[in-house]
Amino acid sequence: MKNKNKLFTILPLIFCLTLLASCASKKTKDISYLQTSKALVESLPKLDVYQPRKAQKNPVVIFIHGGYWEAGNKDIYKFLGRNFAKKGITTVIPSYTLSPNGNYQTMAEEVAAAIEWTHANIADYNGDPEQIFLMGHSAGGHLIALVSTNPKYLANKEMIKGTILNDAAALDMYSYLKEHPPTASHNYDVTWTKEEQNWKDASPIYFLSENVPPFLIYVGTKTYPSIIAQNKDFVQELNKYQPNVAINYLPKKHVPMMSQYFFPWNKHYQEIIDFIETNK
Repeated sequence: MKNKNKLFTILPLIFCLTLLASCASKKTKDISYLQTSKALVESLPKLDVYQPRKAQKNPVVIFIHGGYWEAGNKDIYKFLGRNFAKKGITTVIPSYTLSPNGNYQTMAEEVAAAIEWTHANIADYNGDPEQIFLMGHSAGGHLIALVSTNPKYLANKEMIKGTILNDAAALDMYSYLKEHPPTASHNYDVTWTKEEQNWKDASPIYFLSENVPPFLIYVGTKTYPSIIAQNKDFVQELNKYQPNVAINYLPKKHVPMMSQYFFPWNKHYQEIIDFIETNK
């Protein structure tokens, strides 16, 4: 009974938060951002845009979701789009082709295409194309880190003003897969392939240079050990070019590292906005 009463207390709060965020923002749903794809599916992924009601040039966050590269979709994260828009950030949330219908390269190419679409079109949604920031959780963190570092994905990396990693996975997939070769579990044999040269090609740590955008990095102290270890190695290498970057550790598990953003008063929203203001 106590749990039931707690549920009835929380539900009106959730409804009110959603209503307030909706009033402060406008959503445009299911926009096509791809002309073609190498994915093994007929339908192409789409994106949603959440824009503040104020008609002005707002900073832009493109958020890429996680899910082991095989699950998840943009519709789960409408709370993030609404909350950012309420705070004056135009937010783009794409879906992308998931494994086994695509591998890491297919996904990264689609993320790059979403960035290029945003740069070309976001002015129509109260966004400033010169203030584009990337944010990703878990597998999504890997994909934005890869697109931010590996030069083959974007001809003009200056489109990215900053990259925000939230418990990002697979920053050094080469070292990980050397010890744990990919199998059919989670479609890793498709996502990463069985070719070692692709494992390194998929690993952002090997493409860090003075040309990569500024990074803001969050890691949970209760997350997967591989995520903690790879983020440490990534930052150690990144510090050669960005010596002031440090990991922001939060006392959370992997999923709560993302679900915490359901609440618009979460303090990390302001930290992200401060990062944007510093680097726009």
